[in-house]
Amino acid sequence: MISGPLDSKKYSSLMNEYASLLSDAVLRHRARTAEHSARVEAELASKLKSDFIANMSHELRTPLNSIMGFSELLSEHAQRKLSQAEIIEYANHVHDAAGHLLVVINNILDISELQTGNCTLDAGEVELSEILTASVSSFRLMAQRASINLNHSIDVNLPTVRGDSVKLRQALSSLISNAIRFTGDGGTVSIDANGTTEGGVSICITDTGVGMGEDDIVSALTPFDQLDASKGQWPGGAGLGLPVAQALVQLHGGNLKVESELNVGTRVEVTLPPGEKFSVTEARDIVMGQGLSS
Repeated sequence: MISGPLDSKKYSSLMNEYASLLSDAVLRHRARTAEHSARVEAELASKLKSDFIANMSHELRTPLNSIMGFSELLSEHAQRKLSQAEIIEYANHVHDAAGHLLVVINNILDISELQTGNCTLDAGEVELSEILTASVSSFRLMAQRASINLNHSIDVNLPTVRGDSVKLRQALSSLISNAIRFTGDGGTVSIDANGTTEGGVSICITDTGVGMGEDDIVSALTPFDQLDASKGQWPGGAGLGLPVAQALVQLHGGNLKVESELNVGTRVEVTLPPGEKFSVTEARDIVMGQGLSS
């Protein structure tokens, strides 16, 4: 066996060559992994884009078809001799479809503003008891048509919070609307609002509807992600109402928590901080840092 400086150099050379080969192999593996990840992300983004376009196409066309169909019937009043009851019914259908279309468009615009950080709040002192009472009243007819019991218990002495009254009503109205939509005939939707020990406000919206599993809650809080309406449990939708409501609540420094159980119902709790603890800038930073869902 030969030993000496020559063997040491040869050993060192072999080790360097081995290290170089190993390094190249690691780099190639990382490159393939990165390429695969990029391809998967691109395919996922493409699928999400396609799903979004399909969902929006359906969501926009459905109310538009109703508006066009019933307005055409109304325009043929002279030939068809519609009764007063039919005119009122068709006009209500047009109004309901136009309202749904407006909600979808507003949600698309809102989610775009929220994702780009361009959403602004017109902050001021807000009486939540007035907003909640008005919101409940506006959904009374919708609940009656669906044969749903709409109950509310709102503390008239709720603490004043600081925020944008229009956006807070939008968030709360969206939650009430969702609760009614996902509750069957004869079910119950309850709205309870009370002050918290910290001086803020807690609002609970509870329904006896179809409910959701844990994975469904994640989907419901993800923009443009929809619950599988093909299962027959959930009505279709744009998948924007809950994410927009959550983002608007977070913009006010608050928190939105969803608890649900399949075939039992859903409970959504919104907590808002005391007015003196609310900062528009800090709340916006929190939302944009965490994304639209927690």
